[in-house]
Amino acid sequence: MSMEIGRTTVPGTGVLHTFGTRAGARFALLTKRSGDRHLLMYEADRDEPVVDLALAREEADQVADLMRIRSIDDRLAKLEREVRELRAAER
Repeated sequence: MSMEIGRTTVPGTGVLHTFGTRAGARFALLTKRSGDRHLLMYEADRDEPVVDLALAREEADQVADLMRIRSIDDRLAKLEREVRELRAAER
């Protein structure tokens, strides 16, 4: 099961992307028209965020880069394992 993702336009403000993880955590990313981002964290039983972390565009880009780096490294490691397994199966 993958993460649940939603997208809502907030008139006059920007775009809100909502996320629900497999473990049940809920968070959102509000991208304002100015380019600033707010990372919002929610408790399970509340509709109002309990954390509102404001990030400038450059800060959000840095976080996104770090998240992609790990993901690419993980994918590469998985592919390398699969190649080793295929080579071992050929022998």
